[in-house]
Amino acid sequence: MSTTQTRYATSDGASIAYQIVGSGPIDLVLVLGFATHLELQWEMPPLARFFKRLSRFSRLIVFDKRGTGLSDPVAEVPTLEQRIDDIRAVMDAAASERAAFMGISEGGPTSVLFAAAHPARVTSLVLYGAMGRTTEAPDYPWASSAEALRESAAEFIAPYWGQQAEGMVELFAPSLADDPRAAEFTARMERSAASPAMVQKIFEMFLDIDVRAVLPTIQVPTLVLHRRRDRVVNRRAGAELAARIPGARYVELEGIDHLPWAGDSDAVLGEIEEFLTGTRSAEEPDRVLATVMFTDIVGSTQRAARLGDERWRDLLALHQAAARRELSRFRGREVKTFGDGLLATFDGPARAIRCGQAMAAAARSLGLEVRVGVHTGEVELIGDDVGGIAVHIAARVGALAASGEVLASSTVKDLVAGSGLQFVDRGVSRLKGIADEWRLFAAAP
Repeated sequence: MSTTQTRYATSDGASIAYQIVGSGPIDLVLVLGFATHLELQWEMPPLARFFKRLSRFSRLIVFDKRGTGLSDPVAEVPTLEQRIDDIRAVMDAAASERAAFMGISEGGPTSVLFAAAHPARVTSLVLYGAMGRTTEAPDYPWASSAEALRESAAEFIAPYWGQQAEGMVELFAPSLADDPRAAEFTARMERSAASPAMVQKIFEMFLDIDVRAVLPTIQVPTLVLHRRRDRVVNRRAGAELAARIPGARYVELEGIDHLPWAGDSDAVLGEIEEFLTGTRSAEEPDRVLATVMFTDIVGSTQRAARLGDERWRDLLALHQAAARRELSRFRGREVKTFGDGLLATFDGPARAIRCGQAMAAAARSLGLEVRVGVHTGEVELIGDDVGGIAVHIAARVGALAASGEVLASSTVKDLVAGSGLQFVDRGVSRLKGIADEWRLFAAAP
């Protein structure tokens, strides 16, 4: 949870929640897309890291749009004109006379309009994954039609808002699709950011956006960033933005993620920092070699349905207590629990295997079966959390484990030679989202 203070600006009688992060030499107003929640978004490590990196070279001003997050709820979606007034109120409350603007996705058109309407208050403009228009037109053929977008929203977004976020993660941030925490966080963020009815209204307003007529009036230095294989907004939308804004610089980055904090966020941040400050600093994250373990209960959904919510919560609490006792015994560190599973790290792979076997036995004594995935590799330390490819590999290995099985990568097996542990060769598998084939081994009882 963020320790950054949430404050409120008043705009035409409405309270707009905002935060100020950092104390860098320039003010940077961040205009995010769709629906947000100021305080909850700090709980997602990639997003928190993105904010912190921006605040290293700026005084970052971030806010929840009217009708979303911690800002005042509204009966109708605000117009773009109202949103511009809200941003001006936030800048006034934050004592920011002039600022650089960064508009992400749907926040791009809003930032463009603010720069056009209040040029004296904008020093420069960064647009990422943004568009000048949202729907198809004769002179804008690469966008989807309004009808197609409505059908997609009705089928894939509206029925699952705040409930099942796997599809949203796969679409907006496919690089995070292998992290089981990403879908859980996204669902919680959706529930906290806006109601289903408000989301539907926001989406309808989004379909009406077309700011192309004002693009030639932008007179501030502008950087347009877009990922080449963005699944949400076609890269040609970004290229057209840059072509219509006088003197704008267009940079196309490799990647498939629409969200800038997913995938190679350092490439995005480096371009932004160099554009706004003239220099680019590289941040080397803290990395250590660790053995990563993922666990989850087999058939938990069906078991919970049979037992009922209260009895299932009691059983899950017993299981988690037993798992934590084994973690303590084998010197493991619990990183995070999610649903019915947990993520832990160890400083030795043999201890991780033996801990996984002990956890499986403890779960069996409660009438449960768990599966455990283990992999050793370099992990990135992000506060109390961990990240990196080794975490994704461990998650995918765990997903392939059989009931009651501790499944390990060949890296783990090779590192525990001489420990007395025995393994059964489970053959070669392809791990979703991970390059190459991986030989996996089940730890023998």
